[in-house]
Amino acid sequence: MWDTALAGHAVAEADSAASPSVEHAADWLRGKQILDVAGDWVAARPQAVPGGWAFQYANPHYPDVDDTAVVGMLLHRQGAPEHAEAIRRARDWVAAMQSKDGGWGAFDADNDKMYLNHIPFADHGALLDPPTADVTARCVSFLAQIGVPAADPALTRALAWLRGEQEADGSWFGRWGTNFIYGTWSVLCALNAAGVPLADPAVAKAVGFLLATQRGDGGWGEDNETYAGAAAGGYCESTPSQTAWALLGLMAAGAVEHPAVARGVAYLAQCQRADGEWDEQPYTAVGFPRVFYLRYHGYRLFFPLMALARYRNLTRGNDPHVAFGF
Repeated sequence: MWDTALAGHAVAEADSAASPSVEHAADWLRGKQILDVAGDWVAARPQAVPGGWAFQYANPHYPDVDDTAVVGMLLHRQGAPEHAEAIRRARDWVAAMQSKDGGWGAFDADNDKMYLNHIPFADHGALLDPPTADVTARCVSFLAQIGVPAADPALTRALAWLRGEQEADGSWFGRWGTNFIYGTWSVLCALNAAGVPLADPAVAKAVGFLLATQRGDGGWGEDNETYAGAAAGGYCESTPSQTAWALLGLMAAGAVEHPAVARGVAYLAQCQRADGEWDEQPYTAVGFPRVFYLRYHGYRLFFPLMALARYRNLTRGNDPHVAFGF
């Protein structure tokens, strides 16, 4: 599900949301929505009606709000009227899964009893599923993109939670992608979708973090050691996926004309292979922080394509505002 939704967003940005491939992907995704299985999440939200998507194409007991938000944004972006009911079901389920503090975890609600991580058989110290900035941001982006107003209580609480989670350097922690670049990109997209002014101090601080961590070659790269206390945003090399995240975050914050964005775009163009792909060896996705990390092989393709296409679209158009939540 995750790969298909991300590829769909990239093709929609580079070609058109009306592209036949995006239409086919959206139709396939709509058919995979989980509508009749109440998984573990129902223990915390017994009144919620199923309506999510799982990370895998067949895992109905474990939908997650991150996949649901990204799929929902693609269906909304594709615009076919037959997607309306699927989007509504997704909206209702995501809204129901919000935790009491205003944030969202990936699979569960209010799963934040942190003392359980200290029992001897805790799963890598990650037994729980507390709210995280990247997942909360994706839910905000989805709800805002489909028209939920920023004054809605769910978004008001979520935005307040995100503000409280911003690091002193302006970044946000990334649970499911490495790391502060991923989290900061995610939240900047959410703030843009929710209509937070570009001059807002939280936006300005986040832009400052991304500008400060750009590497000399124009790209961005971040080490998984940042989960163990290494400097946020830093690594020995730039990567295509992390460069794309930084660019997408800066563009969501209205910095499309900043020289740093042009340098990042040039980096992606220069390191693209003749066959259109990019090489990326470092792991930029996360299983359990400080335990094991993942390489999603599509990240080196989906995100650079999306970033380059968005830059082209914004610089060619009359409106520098990013119209989507992702």
